[in-house]
Amino acid sequence: MFHGINRLLKIDNLLGISWVDSGWVPILNPTNVLDYFSERSNPFYDRTCNNEVVKMQRLTLDHLNQMVGVEYILLHAQEPILYIIRKQQRQSPTQVFTLADYYIIAGVVYQAPDLGTVISSRVLSAVHGIQSAFDEAMSYCRYHPSKGYWWHFKDQEEREKAKPKSKKKEEPSSMFQRHRVDTLLLDLRSKFPPTFYQPKPGEKPIPVEVKKEPEPPTETVKQEERELATKSSAPAPPSKPPPEKRARLQ
Repeated sequence: MFHGINRLLKIDNLLGISWVDSGWVPILNPTNVLDYFSERSNPFYDRTCNNEVVKMQRLTLDHLNQMVGVEYILLHAQEPILYIIRKQQRQSPTQVFTLADYYIIAGVVYQAPDLGTVISSRVLSAVHGIQSAFDEAMSYCRYHPSKGYWWHFKDQEEREKAKPKSKKKEEPSSMFQRHRVDTLLLDLRSKFPPTFYQPKPGEKPIPVEVKKEPEPPTETVKQEERELATKSSAPAPPSKPPPEKRARLQ
């Protein structure tokens, strides 16, 4: 059981490896490329194939058509750089099934991926790119309960710092605001007069002499209060009775 699992893992990993024998590279040609491919150190070569049987019996490759089993053939040759070798399962002299293709470029052997592997790889790459784009977009997203959602990019702060800051024009106050403020200032100044006066900016402030009105003496105040009290307590003059009615003489 474990041997079968290891074998499957080994087969799956063949898409990500390559093999080369530098001693064969200068002399590669269509006649000896299968011998090069059948080297013992080549992980892509199956020792139980019919090519190995023909090689041990010193027969020609034409006898492969009369055998049943796995075999390797030279599918295409473009000297001196490209050779394509196919691994196939022969059922009869006229019926074969393709198992895998291998291409040799400048002496380096690779296994050609099947259609399912190519589609899976492309879909995985596309999904990874889309996921990376969403992750990057989410890193720029900000949220605050009072503001809501907004975008905060890394270059935004640098752009704002590079831009010259334009001074906002102050809006002039209305006539109502100016008169109202002046009235309030005059009222406050009358209630709280300044204690210091600065003739020019930068000079030392000078204390202001506040002229206090002389208070009336206490005796006169008491006399005025007494007069007001007597006036309020004096009895009112009696009202005149209505005139008496006299009888008319006829």
